Amino acid sequence: MPQITPAATTGTWTEEEIRQQPASWIRSLNNIDNLRSSIDSFLTPLLRKNDLRIVLTGAGTSAFIGDIIAPWLASHTGKNISAVPTTDLITNPMDYFSPTHPLLLISFARSGNSPESVAAVELANQFVPECHHLLITCNEAGSLYQNSVDSDNAYALLMPAETHDRGFAMTSSITTMMASCLAVFAPETIGSHTFHDVADRCQAILASLGDFRHSVFGNEPWKRIVYLGSGGLQGAARESALKVLELTAGKLAAFYDSPTGFRHGPKSLVDNETLVVVFVSSHPYTRQYDLDLLAELRRERQALCVIAIAAENDPVIEAGPHILLPPSRPFIDIEQAFCFLMYAQVFALSQSLNVGNTPDTPSASGTVNRVVQGVVIHPWQA
Repeated sequence: MPQITPAATTGTWTEEEIRQQPASWIRSLNNIDNLRSSIDSFLTPLLRKNDLRIVLTGAGTSAFIGDIIAPWLASHTGKNISAVPTTDLITNPMDYFSPTHPLLLISFARSGNSPESVAAVELANQFVPECHHLLITCNEAGSLYQNSVDSDNAYALLMPAETHDRGFAMTSSITTMMASCLAVFAPETIGSHTFHDVADRCQAILASLGDFRHSVFGNEPWKRIVYLGSGGLQGAARESALKVLELTAGKLAAFYDSPTGFRHGPKSLVDNETLVVVFVSSHPYTRQYDLDLLAELRRERQALCVIAIAAENDPVIEAGPHILLPPSRPFIDIEQAFCFLMYAQVFALSQSLNVGNTPDTPSASGTVNRVVQGVVIHPWQA
């Protein structure tokens, strides 16, 4: 069981919510064990359908859960699993909802009150005659959860109460929903027993990062950061970039890509004020591509700093700045994603403090809100 974490030293909800993650994951997975019979009663008949489509959805960070876990879940289960944000589903439902295939829409939501999240469920019901919903949310009082109570085509899975993050940026909410969805569909790989290794490793990472006031990656005067990752780790890179944008209110520009995709134009943004962070895959085949770009970026000497984060050392990695994960058993990339996100969350928090922001409410203008505002949902007319 993960050790109890120290009290937040920055005096922020954001830090407290980052620190609580390993314990929250285990609490949620234990709850899933207790609910396994009812979960299986809902899912098993659906998963027997050969033409079932499973779509992972959410808005913002909640959407990135799908980006991170969908590739591995699809490969692992052999099911037709994809990720589409609610922000795309509501504007173009005709492109994503097919009435000819049964659908399981998996909605991730911290509050469950985002207009797009509620509308996506309603549109799915309109478009798909055989539509079912798995709602994974952190807020029992949210519209998504409450609307599911009397629904005969939905199952709602509630996360531990503390994961309804009070800070602006989603931290414990995203990772707990990630772990929980993986445990629902792949309990033999991501379960309450096996996931203790991930929780313990992430606890060791958080403990190693001190009081969270100091930058994880050093204190160079960078003006932009790029996160790179392959496969589902590109989703982790995307979420890592968003955390920086959110918590610094855009004062530190952040970008993401895959190592191979980065060469095709986006690498143009690298200059002597750029920090590049490479999430190195644990898969021996994929890892080759990550290391190729890592070596290339260091050889070109255009970036201010290029840092690799990896589980295993390699001559290419140790040739420059790098972070090795604390010792543990071999991890697959979907497990490693949780470790990488620990570093990214703490870095974003430290940079928020560095630019003089209040991390729990970083948008001084109020133009960006914890629960999105200003969205008009237009009724669908065939």
